[in-house]
Amino acid sequence: MVVHSVPKQACLTTVAAAPFTTTRQLRPMITSLPSSAGGGLGHSMDSFSFRAATQKDNKVVIVIGATGTGKSRLSLDLAANFPAEIINSDKMQVYKGLDVVTNKVTDEERAGIPHHLLGVVDPDEDFTAADFRRRTATIVESILGRRRLPIIAGGSNSYIEALVNGCNYECCFLWVDVALPVLHSFVSERVEKMVAVGLVEEVRGMFRQDGDYSHGIRRAIGVPEMDRYFREEMSADGAARERLLKEAIEEIKENTRKLACCQLQKIRRLARSGWEVHRLDATEVFRRRGAAADDAWDRLVAAPGVEIVRRFLCESEEAVLRGQSTAVGNCSVKATMGAAMAAAVAVAGSSR
Repeated sequence: MVVHSVPKQACLTTVAAAPFTTTRQLRPMITSLPSSAGGGLGHSMDSFSFRAATQKDNKVVIVIGATGTGKSRLSLDLAANFPAEIINSDKMQVYKGLDVVTNKVTDEERAGIPHHLLGVVDPDEDFTAADFRRRTATIVESILGRRRLPIIAGGSNSYIEALVNGCNYECCFLWVDVALPVLHSFVSERVEKMVAVGLVEEVRGMFRQDGDYSHGIRRAIGVPEMDRYFREEMSADGAARERLLKEAIEEIKENTRKLACCQLQKIRRLARSGWEVHRLDATEVFRRRGAAADDAWDRLVAAPGVEIVRRFLCESEEAVLRGQSTAVGNCSVKATMGAAMAAAVAVAGSSR
């Protein structure tokens, strides 16, 4: 298993060495690359160098993790630090509708950052892993053509696996991980919040008399679990309706916890298959509340994540100068330097 865990001590060092932007701050983009550990290269990553790195080497950042761990939050923090666009890889969030049930990021949360494959597919259509691979490959090429960084984020690992196995991209994998007991408690609380903001009425519009929840967005956790409640609520008295609703909500919680376990197992399997994965432990974040949780997120997840991506975007240039090759994820590439990238490195070197 090729998994790099970021130690807490390293996170503190990273914050001190490399200030970063979060979507809570949205300061101007940070482009300074700190010196590599062990005396390696340390140069300023200006806009020209960044664009050369992403376009020449087909670099893509992929954020993975179980449901509820903060993948969208990290992708937004990364996009606040680099010229980037985000591609959704959650197989239920690709569909139009059910924004509460599928927990889509809101317009406000997106903070003006372009998002793709989010709420665009017809709710009755079956959008397969092969469909995702084809659509995403086109989107990635378009983003790279605009000299921006594609960030793919979502919990559907079958989508990611289909893309990586059929791609020629150089991939940087960031895994946002949370200890399961802590995560299970959080996702249960999240279901309660979803109910409070309209889950029941939102799902009511998806109720099917034929009970077929095997296609499209109706497969989403939160939809089939409500079927019995909708069928029996009109004929049940108040106490019975309350019991039926409670049972449905508990089933949603249980199935969400099962999903988290399955996703975690899949991530571990993919890591064992050779993907080079950077694990960011967010457990402490979920044990805290308010400002303390935000501070822990910045220190343990956002800052080290930004630093990993910075180094990923410059590693081809460093590898060339050292006569090395790079191997990231399933996509192994021999580092080569084009004229644009060579010029960028030369300019950076002359400015020191």
